[in-house]
Amino acid sequence: MVDEIHPEGNLFINIVFNTDQQESILSKDELSTSQIQFAKLKRWQWWFLVALNIIFLLVGQAAAVILGRFYYDQGGNSKWMATFVQTAAFPLLLIPLFLVPSSKYPSTSSTAPSIKVLASIYFFLGVVIAGDNMLYSVGLLYLSASTYSLICATQLAFNAVFSYFINSQKFTALILNSVVVLSLSAALIAVNDDSDGPTGVKKSKYIIGFIGTLAASALYSLLLSLMQLTFQKVLKRETFSVVLEMQICTSLVATCASLIGLFASGEWRTLHGEMQGFGKGGFAYVMTLVWTAVAWQVCSVGVVGLIFVVSSLFSNVISTLSLAITPIASVIVFHDKMNGVKIVAMLMAIWGFASYIYQNYLDDSKARRTRSSTLTESLNDSLC
Repeated sequence: MVDEIHPEGNLFINIVFNTDQQESILSKDELSTSQIQFAKLKRWQWWFLVALNIIFLLVGQAAAVILGRFYYDQGGNSKWMATFVQTAAFPLLLIPLFLVPSSKYPSTSSTAPSIKVLASIYFFLGVVIAGDNMLYSVGLLYLSASTYSLICATQLAFNAVFSYFINSQKFTALILNSVVVLSLSAALIAVNDDSDGPTGVKKSKYIIGFIGTLAASALYSLLLSLMQLTFQKVLKRETFSVVLEMQICTSLVATCASLIGLFASGEWRTLHGEMQGFGKGGFAYVMTLVWTAVAWQVCSVGVVGLIFVVSSLFSNVISTLSLAITPIASVIVFHDKMNGVKIVAMLMAIWGFASYIYQNYLDDSKARRTRSSTLTESLNDSLC
């Protein structure tokens, strides 16, 4: 996602990128209509699209986390409502889905997956996403936004581990370094006696928030690997429309699951009181929830847009950058305490990011050389 610091922020970055490291799903002459159109853009138009998607990703992700923390700070206390808004604005994704033409090429599989199989996969993934979002909501309830963001960085380490076991991704020295450094960074946050939570949060609640966020990061990384496996083994293709369709369908299921949780838990009964007692007023309460939902989907559009306008590697780099921006934004907005341990943890996280991204760069360069060599051989064979 993620990942991105959140599953709805960068859910498909590593899915698309890791698939590039393996055998290509599409044959070399099966370019999507959208990719061909992007190639025909003028230079200034291309740069405009790149800049627009970067803004969508960075602003969307940082705003969503900050608004989520603001909801709790001003008196919001419904974990299921905080979970619901993370996917509720998924209909916004229909806009880029209809604006960007779909690929004209069918799946490379001789037999397309049945509706029943797709529905089962999307239902399972959607329910898991809802559970993952719930864990993130618990974490943000009991942690400061900056601490929450730093713990979320461990998703890259978890992703490397799950990709090794599920997707057969190689475990290189750089990836191992990333896993170790990010794990140590999270451990520093865990043992830091001066780690700050929101006002009034007890140490026991802080531990629950830490464990919840760590578990959410692990579950999110597992989702990435399972979705990558779905693209490789079931869908057999990865185009702009197919990726968005999966995100829309799983978000629909996750939203419905969150609504069921909201009513089953009885938290819906407290929503009117929450709105009346919200620190900035009832209108601000509604606007906070609405714009939190919108921010997550704006981030999603930026993630997918960068993948297909530039590359999955570039989208991963920008999402990684947002992991560093969010704690800084949290310090500015909420005046979170950044003691020495948290600063060291953030620097270690950046070190882990750099190792991870550099390994991705090496893999991407190798994949490009392989594709170029294959294309050259194909052209030579056709000329003979």
